[in-house]
Amino acid sequence: MTSACLGAEPVTNLSAGVWGTYQYYPGDDSNTNTGGEFTGEALIIYADGEAAPPERWLYSAEMRFGPGSFTDPDNNSTGDEFTLHKAWVGWRFSDTYTLRVGKSQVPFGWKTINFWPGDILLAGFGDQMDVGFKFSAVQEQFNYDLAYYVQDDWGGTSTDTVDDNGHWGSSTTFRKVQTWVGNLRWQATDQHALGISLQSGQLQDLTGTPDKPTSGSHEAAVLYYEGNINNLFLKASWITQSRELPTAYWQAALLPEEIENDRYAFEIGYNIGDWSLYLDASAAKPNTDGNDADRVTAVAPGLSYDYGPGWIYVEYLWQDGYVDRNGQVGEGDFEALYVSLDFYL
Repeated sequence: MTSACLGAEPVTNLSAGVWGTYQYYPGDDSNTNTGGEFTGEALIIYADGEAAPPERWLYSAEMRFGPGSFTDPDNNSTGDEFTLHKAWVGWRFSDTYTLRVGKSQVPFGWKTINFWPGDILLAGFGDQMDVGFKFSAVQEQFNYDLAYYVQDDWGGTSTDTVDDNGHWGSSTTFRKVQTWVGNLRWQATDQHALGISLQSGQLQDLTGTPDKPTSGSHEAAVLYYEGNINNLFLKASWITQSRELPTAYWQAALLPEEIENDRYAFEIGYNIGDWSLYLDASAAKPNTDGNDADRVTAVAPGLSYDYGPGWIYVEYLWQDGYVDRNGQVGEGDFEALYVSLDFYL
């Protein structure tokens, strides 16, 4: 054993944070009459750590409390405005290989710089956190991930994926289960990386059928790019997805049996000291039989400031469409100004 190992100590970090958001909706008279509103308050508790060598354990957890937890009481496991956003225990086999068990980040493409206003038209493929097993490897220029997720959240009927803003069914329709995910990321140069992610799994019927059969399925693939050129950062992706809805659900709701669409996402930003200027943009094109919606778009320019103990985000969101809980693309205009403030201990 080396002297470095003899002197090593376990790492344990327990911390807390608070955030809140000012929001202004130009198209909402009740909101504009008051000049907007302050909302989305939350308390967040973090626990992260790892054992001292030669032990190889590590762990990470995040608990959120309050309306700004970005959780849905009607579809989460708590029935309230608090949630365990992530919680996993890991085992590092070596500097190369790590296994995580619990609720962890799904290795599928990339997520936006700020999860609010959110993954916009990534819609369910941004900040995914699912419950299961994830094996990761880092070898020279390549990162690999292979994961199996039993379900997308805690409990027997929860479909709440928190920052994904409700895009995977509901506690009375269906939820995502038994999902395999694979990811390969190639760091081609110091500045540019390319990747591909695949996921495929089942959809469980929650309409009231006693045995809750897995009578539906889902598939998705993403090709993505990430770049960092001095102070400039870039991201781009193309996602194609399909869902075969559970039989009892699509027949009762008069929905298409199969829902298909393509998503396109782009992010560009520039760092200037403690400031970042950025633009998130995305589009969704429906490929579902009978869906007459045109391609829809969403744009969110913003800036962030790192003031020391936390960040301030200012973002404006325009969109002319959405993706619903079934994965179906629809048209509808929406715009909003968000100013978010957080701090961490």
